[in-house]
Amino acid sequence: MRFLSGILAAALFASPASAQCGGGFNSFVNGLKSEAVQKGFDKSTVDGFFQSVQQDGAVLRADRAQGVFQKPFIDFSRRLISQNRIDRGKSMSRKYDAVFDRIEREYGVSRGVLLAFWAFETDYGAVQGDFNTRNALVTLAHDCRRPELFRPQIFAAIELYSQGNFDPARTTGAWAGEIGMVQMLPRDILENGVDGDGDGKVSLKTSAPDALMSGGKMLSHLGWRPGEPWLQEVIVPAKMDWSLSGPGKPRQVSEWQAMGVQARNGSLANLSASLILPQGHKGPAFLAYPNFDVYFEWNQSFVYVLTAAYFGTRLEGAQIYDAGNPPQGLNAAQMKQLQTKLQARGHDVGKIDGILGAGTRAAVQSEQARLGLPADAWPTVDLLNRL
Repeated sequence: MRFLSGILAAALFASPASAQCGGGFNSFVNGLKSEAVQKGFDKSTVDGFFQSVQQDGAVLRADRAQGVFQKPFIDFSRRLISQNRIDRGKSMSRKYDAVFDRIEREYGVSRGVLLAFWAFETDYGAVQGDFNTRNALVTLAHDCRRPELFRPQIFAAIELYSQGNFDPARTTGAWAGEIGMVQMLPRDILENGVDGDGDGKVSLKTSAPDALMSGGKMLSHLGWRPGEPWLQEVIVPAKMDWSLSGPGKPRQVSEWQAMGVQARNGSLANLSASLILPQGHKGPAFLAYPNFDVYFEWNQSFVYVLTAAYFGTRLEGAQIYDAGNPPQGLNAAQMKQLQTKLQARGHDVGKIDGILGAGTRAAVQSEQARLGLPADAWPTVDLLNRL
């Protein structure tokens, strides 16, 4: 069931736009306590929640060590998608067939989508993380990188605690505060937690039906369009206007077909879609339908999102993508050099982190067009040298 109405949730978890962060850790915790009481939580509940809270240096180290996202799609997807994960995914699909059928009926989310998240997030529940969730959330809210994301999660966790569904001392999960088999943050659990096995509790750590149903409801809440595809591999022509490619540039499928884009197998859906070329026009190619955008509400990493979406199709029978023959990309140091050059030219690439994110892709595509190169957003040494 839905635990909180949208209005109550907004009032309960909203924090100031310039959320307080940094400073002494104890003073920061005292500020959280005061804010929690102001939001209506009982003082004894607040004191119980924060009892023995500690700053966790391992959480900060994990937050700053996400080098895997610097890998290009082909390398990243080959690293995450193993034959064992495929075989186990098919086994889990059979084992929880009735649960997946129910999810498809109630939320319109295809089983491959959730199986892929389940595999990547926790290896089907086997590795859920051993970070103390309360400490992780408070540590990340105190850190000034993304307090606006993590501070509201603390008050959501207090609400779960007040309901008897969160043990501050013993609840563990991922370093970023996610809990359970499909790794959901406290506020997502409050809003989308489902008792999938009918035992009267929402147990995302121990009950696969609860975790899968909750994940399905969350995707529905985020805007998943029932029964529609999310990603499909395509074949692109040798030449076309590559500047039309990229996430967030939807056109009707009939328009793509008129340009020479074809389904590698089967037929294309009669929907709008964006043409995704993760490693340029000589590498793998996909059409991303509207449901693909929902993935970015779950995770912000382009390479993770594309890999999860592709793996979902594989688990439902799609063949291995055609890797093509993309030109050599940049290493992390070269990518940072490229980002610095792009930034100097006035492009907003965000943080200079060596990761080919959305801002860097858009800037690369713009410079490729200016230089008369195929504007497919895949940076090469040639582009770096020309800049």
